[in-house]
Amino acid sequence: MIDTGLLNEEQREAVLAEDKYIRVVAGAGSGKTRVLTMRIAHLIQDLGVFPSRILAITFTNKAANEMKERIKKMMPEETGQAWISTIHSLCVRILREDILVMNWPRNFTVLDEEDQKSILREAYKELKVDAQTFSLGSLISYISNNKTAEISVERAFILAGEFGGEKTKAKIYEYYVNRQNSLYALDFDDLILWTVKMFRRYSEVLAKWQKRFRHIHVDEFQDIDKLQYELIRQLAGTENSLYVVGDPDQTIYTWRGADVNIILNFTKDFPGTRTIMLNRNYRSTAAILNGANSVIKNNRHRLEKDLYTDKESTEKIVHYASAGDEYEAAWIAGKIRELHAKGLDYHDIAVLYRSNYLSRTLEKAFLDERIPYVIYGGVRFYERQEVKDALCYLRMVTSADDLAFRRVINKPRRGIGNKTMETIENRARELHLSMYEVVKNEELFSGRTQKTVNDFVAMVERWRREAESGETELFRLFEKIIEESGLRSSYESNKELDRVENLKELIDDAREFSEDYPDSTLEEYLQLVSLYGDRDETMSSDFVQLMTVHAAKGLEFDTVFVSDMNDGIFPNERAMNDGPRGVEEERRLAYVAFTRARNRLFITEAGGFSFILQKARTQSRFIEEIDEKYIEHQGAVPKNQPELSFAREFVNTAPFTERLRSSAAAVQYKKGEQVIHSKFGEGVVLSCQNGIANIAFAYPWGTKNIAAGHPSLKKKSEIVN
Repeated sequence: MIDTGLLNEEQREAVLAEDKYIRVVAGAGSGKTRVLTMRIAHLIQDLGVFPSRILAITFTNKAANEMKERIKKMMPEETGQAWISTIHSLCVRILREDILVMNWPRNFTVLDEEDQKSILREAYKELKVDAQTFSLGSLISYISNNKTAEISVERAFILAGEFGGEKTKAKIYEYYVNRQNSLYALDFDDLILWTVKMFRRYSEVLAKWQKRFRHIHVDEFQDIDKLQYELIRQLAGTENSLYVVGDPDQTIYTWRGADVNIILNFTKDFPGTRTIMLNRNYRSTAAILNGANSVIKNNRHRLEKDLYTDKESTEKIVHYASAGDEYEAAWIAGKIRELHAKGLDYHDIAVLYRSNYLSRTLEKAFLDERIPYVIYGGVRFYERQEVKDALCYLRMVTSADDLAFRRVINKPRRGIGNKTMETIENRARELHLSMYEVVKNEELFSGRTQKTVNDFVAMVERWRREAESGETELFRLFEKIIEESGLRSSYESNKELDRVENLKELIDDAREFSEDYPDSTLEEYLQLVSLYGDRDETMSSDFVQLMTVHAAKGLEFDTVFVSDMNDGIFPNERAMNDGPRGVEEERRLAYVAFTRARNRLFITEAGGFSFILQKARTQSRFIEEIDEKYIEHQGAVPKNQPELSFAREFVNTAPFTERLRSSAAAVQYKKGEQVIHSKFGEGVVLSCQNGIANIAFAYPWGTKNIAAGHPSLKKKSEIVN
């Protein structure tokens, strides 16, 4: 007999239940993995089921490996292993065994995303499609959506009608499918689709696999889509038992096909189902859990359950309202510094946000405070492709260096090919000029190519004149550059909304800089950004993790900060426009975010005007839904006060620009004084006025304007001493 002594009453019931169909509704932190693995061990050890007759489907390799390890520890080696794998791995095993009936070889190729992109590049070249017109990512999504909806190539052409862009995408889809067939290759969508189709067409193959697995288990059942559900129902048939574990309150992937109705309506599809609720939470304190419960209860489309915990704490959820996003980020950084000073490791702290663009102010605050951090599953803000592209356009207005020119001359695509670039490079080398100076002063080409180059030069020169006139604010000029260059429209046409949001956030960054330094120049802004964007990665195993809430699913931390809790951001504006169903999805996302915390939960919001939303920020409705017994409000608490003075709150954690001004006043550099910069090395001060030091550095850096109080800059005498 397996030892169930450590299980609570509901967990024990879920492990030992004898019903054919069982639905375990497992709340956050309720020990569902333990229940699922002990259930499998119970079947093998107590009921004598052969391990090979047991199937457990997970949705990540990490979850599958964790289950395998737990079962291996519980069961003697001679009992063998149950089939525990992701749904895609299961389909590969099924197809390797039986795909011959579909007239395909068993040694078919499985395509990963890079393989898919390689085929699409072939298609673009063959069909003469501009990669800037349709990004590879948008076409992969288009093909995936068609396949999962079982829309054939022929049907895609019919749906495209006379719309040129849609017809082009259908042609690429056709090329992609034909190339797959010639390679005998299946992508991840095909693995499930082909397995389902094979089972539909060949009943004898389906019967074989139904007999192979008598006990089927599915983890994270709330996240499955309709096609995956069909596969599970096929394998279950009428004879096999089906055991599903999930939590409808944590369905947060509807945008990629997950359907919460599948778990909610499971009892209709499988009459006689026994539902077992795992209500005891072992992760979070009572305040955190009860606060999260009070929010999720506002969803009407859910299974009612009351999650509870015995883990008491005197600390409530802390809600902090700030005057703006810089203040919010500075407060978070200051609080983390304070917690770390009291002994909390950085890796026990996570900062969660709704969208990737929100990491920008947080990253700057962490770099200023010397707090080591990593972007979990993502790229740092100033290192993102679209951000680098936009900054290179700004550099065309200032220095027009060759690196910036090469990066943006063909972004978005203007038909400037490798031969054209080679001609420009060779001429620049001959004349010892920059590439931009060459195209500005000479006509190297004829016809369409020369017109394209002339149009680019005219555009850059127009921006330069506007910048020199000083009549346009920096961020307004930046906004115009991103519009007129075509960067924004190219991402919008490809529906790459995350990239568009990052561009908007970068413009907002320039706006904040202009407000903090009204007399500053474009060169000074680029200089300041380079100090953030080129900062070396902190070589430390102890770091704060920054991530989206979606990326945090399945993780837990001692302390969690959920930032930017403002209506339009979290809940997301697109979801709010989708009506009650969209808001319920966002509320489930908030519930997931809150329940990642074990001991401390901080929820923050920013006041002021949002450039992204184009309106004043307002408090998230989800904050208002938290029962007042479990939350403590700090900062700009009175809702009827549009703005408060925050000077007294930022004695040690003032935002970077504020600290920079005060430290610049304290730090004075004399002409001829030697300094050391963290990136540019040793330099000599040429002048220092209004807090900006003009410093000459060794080749290749040259002369730089740097804020005198910036932490990257030190007097050489101080370091030597």
